[in-house]
Amino acid sequence: MSDLEKQAIDAKKAALILMNAGTAEKNRALAAIADEIIIRQPEWLEANDIDMEKAKQAGLSKTMLDRLRLTPERIEGIADGVRQVISLPDPVGVVDKMSERPNGLIIGRRRVPLGVIGIIFEARPNVTVDAAVLCLKSGNVCILRGGKEAINSNKVAARIMQDALEKAGLPKACIQLVQDTSHETADELMHMNDYIDVLIPRGGRGLIRRVATEASVPVIRTGEGVCHIYIDNDADLDMGARILENAKCSRPSVCNAAECVLVHKDIEAEFLKKAIPFLDKYEVALRCDEQALAVVGSGRAEAANEEDWDTEYGDYVLAVKTVESFDEAVEFINTHGTGHSEAIVTESYSKAQKFLDRIDAAAVYVNASTRFTDGGEFGLGAEIGISTQKLHARGPMGLEELTSCKYVIYGSGQIR
Repeated sequence: MSDLEKQAIDAKKAALILMNAGTAEKNRALAAIADEIIIRQPEWLEANDIDMEKAKQAGLSKTMLDRLRLTPERIEGIADGVRQVISLPDPVGVVDKMSERPNGLIIGRRRVPLGVIGIIFEARPNVTVDAAVLCLKSGNVCILRGGKEAINSNKVAARIMQDALEKAGLPKACIQLVQDTSHETADELMHMNDYIDVLIPRGGRGLIRRVATEASVPVIRTGEGVCHIYIDNDADLDMGARILENAKCSRPSVCNAAECVLVHKDIEAEFLKKAIPFLDKYEVALRCDEQALAVVGSGRAEAANEEDWDTEYGDYVLAVKTVESFDEAVEFINTHGTGHSEAIVTESYSKAQKFLDRIDAAAVYVNASTRFTDGGEFGLGAEIGISTQKLHARGPMGLEELTSCKYVIYGSGQIR
């Protein structure tokens, strides 16, 4: 029996306890986690320093290093995030439907935890805590498998949370970390149908598609974000330039960052003249089609190839595509988007409404940055990821999306 299978067995046992834990009990555990994170901050930072040094030696990009880095301010923010989860309503046990049948049976639908959730993610140690506490509040046990870049940080985070669980009287197996970051353990996790109820991958396109393709455990795809901003010929161009700057540059490594801007041919020269100074502040590299390249110039940009229209850069790189019409923009987005977040900048009410209707994505914006696709920004509290599929959950996945339902039936001797 492998170490991972032993963890999974413990997780299954812990799930039977956690699913019956009350809101007050779970909130006490969350409060203990928040307190322990602050108390043991030096231990976590020391482990993160080791990961950062190894990552630099391995040549990780600046944006990936930023995702990996912990600071006292970020740790305080993580602890605050845990406390925010305490304040969120507990979805477990909520009866959202009740009816009486003609035969006298009373049938209710009650929200229940999914059970054991496996989460495979990349180099973001904050995800270790975010995912664990959301699972805990929604009554789910989690088995976390992070990337090798953050293994030291993740081990300390898991240890801190497990110690807090024990102090609060819950099994430490409610939150588990896979200690081995090899591909073999990821493969094993993807096929643990007897123990894991659902698998959630968080990371880049390669990771998400590999898990979705190879796993036999049910998968919720999250985070694959080739997001677009369409600058319409009826747009406020100054607004469009500011929105593009925010969507591309505020945090380019996250899944709701814009990767491609579509610009209507009639206003392209004027818009790019306004937008490029904003992008220059961040040294954003441009990949332009032939018409946009003629406007920008080969000294500032390079020619795009077909791969650029489908690439999630996760960096200060932006594809620029010229479109002849609104309809071409919609068709391009629906062809090359990943169903995450798409935006139009326009002053035309009719085109805004058509965009909302015709774009097939989890979040569709009019005159706003795609960077708002986030559980906190949507008023859901924290999130475990942005689902880009349509079954079970779509968009930011908060506590309610981490539950399923079961039917409870009250009778008085009825037989069929």
